[in-house]
Amino acid sequence: MRLVLLGAPGSGKGTQAARLKDHLQVPHISTGDLLRAEVAAGSKLGLEAKEVMARGELVSDAILLGMLEDRFSRPDTAGGFILDGYPRNLAQADALDALLTRIGQPMDFAVQLDVATELLVERIAGRAQAEGRADDNPESVRKRLHVYDTSTAPVIEFYRQHGQLTVVDGVGSMDQVFTRIVEAIEPVREVG
Repeated sequence: MRLVLLGAPGSGKGTQAARLKDHLQVPHISTGDLLRAEVAAGSKLGLEAKEVMARGELVSDAILLGMLEDRFSRPDTAGGFILDGYPRNLAQADALDALLTRIGQPMDFAVQLDVATELLVERIAGRAQAEGRADDNPESVRKRLHVYDTSTAPVIEFYRQHGQLTVVDGVGSMDQVFTRIVEAIEPVREVG
């Protein structure tokens, strides 16, 4: 199964991706982790990304897509993958769709973890306090969530229009949310 997890910061994507990885027996691919690994390995794309980041710029979609294409070519993705942190905008969604179609691994599902903004602010602020981070105050968190909503709304609509979106209530215990996700994707997994 090939799956994209969508959700605002603090929605629990990383936690649920780790659990789904074990359940589905497919790799969890986080673009942030992938980028750090490529830079550390000194790959051609990693070196390009390192130069861009050294200038204080964002890594281009082309570099990220190249890293994803390389990652999808590895044998452990033959049975699928869970993608976390990408796509973040409509251009990335289009590029990812084109790449997956070209390599014969079309996306099965996009799962959006739906959590109310005020609860996200509480979660992130609580996490920041526990980690001793002052930068995640409620006002800055709300700004980040607004940017997320603005850039990701078209991605959510992209997957809705392609008939691949399922929205899962992201509020509750980790087990409750996990069960909801599994119940949403299992019928597709059994048919596919």
